[in-house]
Amino acid sequence: MQDAPIYLSVVIPAYKEVDNIKRGVLETVSAYLTAQPYTWEVLIVDDGSPDETADLAETFVRTHDGFRVLREPHRGKGGTVIAGMLAAQGEIVLFADMDQATPLSEVEKLLPCFDAGYDGVIGSRSGRQGAPLVRKVMAHGFRVLRTIVLRLPYHDTQCGFKAFRGAVVPAIFGRMQIFNERSRARAQGAAVTAGFDLEVLYIARKLSLKMAEVPVEWHHQGTRRVHPIKDSWQGLLDLLRVRINAFAGRYSV
Repeated sequence: MQDAPIYLSVVIPAYKEVDNIKRGVLETVSAYLTAQPYTWEVLIVDDGSPDETADLAETFVRTHDGFRVLREPHRGKGGTVIAGMLAAQGEIVLFADMDQATPLSEVEKLLPCFDAGYDGVIGSRSGRQGAPLVRKVMAHGFRVLRTIVLRLPYHDTQCGFKAFRGAVVPAIFGRMQIFNERSRARAQGAAVTAGFDLEVLYIARKLSLKMAEVPVEWHHQGTRRVHPIKDSWQGLLDLLRVRINAFAGRYSV
């Protein structure tokens, strides 16, 4: 596999993921990809985890071809995903959550869009099965705001399951403003914020890239990293920052 061009790169950000690794999510990812006819790689990007996450991931990598670990300083999920996307070598580059709320096998629904000429494909969670009511209310309110402020034509911008042609990855992720700024400072906690996905998709729109949105399977995993008031406020601030950066011409081609 190392001698042939890589077709699919999978970027998995990781912060304090000991439980998910121990319950076998990486084995599941490996089993799925090993059965595919194309070449692939998996980049596990550790976000400076203070626990055994990186060590466990490296132990896994030693016995599983196609996987590698990137140890990054703690700067939040946005900066971690950026680092992984820019390090990926695949013709198609996907980022997906470690908890596999959207199983990796759902990539089968995204890949045909690239054959049809799309530059990027985003997963869309229909109904958010199992999510608490507060998460659904937050999602609805944020959808209204992002439509008004950024005019992004998507049903679900926040699903952590998105893929892009490798050729356009540097143009998108190299233009990130909010999260490249944050990557230069150490983050607090998991630092999961809504603005990351908004900035990615807004830049793709400014670049006139052809994007598709595809319904994918998604199951709530009971994360404790979402704080309704704090994260809603941060998401609103990020949304406004994207608009301010756009007015200032920071996303210009």
